[in-house]
Amino acid sequence: MSRRRDLEHHRDSLDEIGEIMGSMKTLAYMETRKLARFLPAQRAVVDSIEEVATDFLGFHPGLLPEAADAPPVIILIGSERGFCGDFNQALLDRLQQAPYSPSAPAPRLLVVGRKLHPLLADDDRVTVFIDGASVAEEVPAVLQQLVSQLASLQAGMGRLSLHGLYNGDDDVVLEQLLPPFRQVSRAPVSASHPPLLNLAPEAFLLDLADQYLFAALHRMLYTSLMVENHRRVAHLEGATQHLDDKCADLARRCNVLRQEEIIEEIEVILLSSASLGDGASKGSRL
Repeated sequence: MSRRRDLEHHRDSLDEIGEIMGSMKTLAYMETRKLARFLPAQRAVVDSIEEVATDFLGFHPGLLPEAADAPPVIILIGSERGFCGDFNQALLDRLQQAPYSPSAPAPRLLVVGRKLHPLLADDDRVTVFIDGASVAEEVPAVLQQLVSQLASLQAGMGRLSLHGLYNGDDDVVLEQLLPPFRQVSRAPVSASHPPLLNLAPEAFLLDLADQYLFAALHRMLYTSLMVENHRRVAHLEGATQHLDDKCADLARRCNVLRQEEIIEEIEVILLSSASLGDGASKGSRL
């Protein structure tokens, strides 16, 4: 009896855990649906800025600064919460493969995401730990902290070579942010005439780079949060399936034990009946 009750208590505990995990999976799924409305617009903004930069740099290629001697800075965007598989470990594995010259200074790391913090707690390259976003509405606050930290680094170090390291749709992405537009500066010129500007080309490029950095950081944070929630949904689906299988196994074991208890009770009743029958027969003979 006590063994069956222990199993039933264990099964009840697993049922409660399963309900909590189911709620977490539902919330993560709802977050992916919400982020699906943000991401296309944010990606379109970045694409639009890159198109403008392509046209501009086609006629002013010499304005783009070189980054060879700039101190490297990497923004690592990890997860704020758990249950998302190897989301954070994949970032660290990709960080080890970052193509930096041995003669260059070690990159400064800006680490975003509470679950990523312990994995880099003893890393001397870390400049700051920043809590990440759990929901899309928290992304602007995270971005504000990042911009503040970048402004402080730029004030102390001058020009930066800034990269973002985050989980993309298919793989971990290492993306250069500063100096900007390295990927578009080599594109062929499609326009026949240079763009008409109301600003000096240097001032225009500076303003465009600021807008690009702001939009690209937004896109990175939203993309990482989307992938994090997709991973969480998949991870929790596997965990809940394992939990359901465990509960079903416990239910079968409880049924077997209950059947054994019933059989034992029947045997006791039969033995008692037989004893009463023997006692009655002896009394009648007396």
